[in-house]
Amino acid sequence: MILCRRIDSPVGPLMLAADDDGLRHIEFRENRHPADRSDWHGGHHDILQAAEAQLGEYFAGQRRTFDLPLAPQGTPFQLQVWQALARIPYGSTLSYAQLAQALGNPDAVRAVGAANGRNPLPIVLPCHRVIGADGALVGFGGGLPVKLQLLRLEGALPGEQGGLF
Repeated sequence: MILCRRIDSPVGPLMLAADDDGLRHIEFRENRHPADRSDWHGGHHDILQAAEAQLGEYFAGQRRTFDLPLAPQGTPFQLQVWQALARIPYGSTLSYAQLAQALGNPDAVRAVGAANGRNPLPIVLPCHRVIGADGALVGFGGGLPVKLQLLRLEGALPGEQGGLF
């Protein structure tokens, strides 16, 4: 059974979903690819509690990495891309081309972009750290204003200090 909890955050409400295997989803108010919530139920789960606490620490500038059991569901290629996202350091960005290169498949830029866009665990698997080759903020399922806020928080934008506002 997948249990869920809505939490407030500086980037708007987030819906967290987990089961005994791990955290399955983090959804923004607006999502380009929303999850099927038909089997989600409100309730308590230790993983949801830990995710809420760690996200709170992240938004307070006290956490740079997450230590949560994760259970995203996707194709083998999507899982490979999502695992690569976890290796992008806090405060850093990569282009889609650089991410494809890091995966050993430099011709897969579009496929990497598509997998990135379907990331079910944004923030924890930091797809917001992937930008266009020219440095443009593109392609974020939670909306570009949220991507901008997350990158500002991490101090990942040239010439800007960390902080949400």
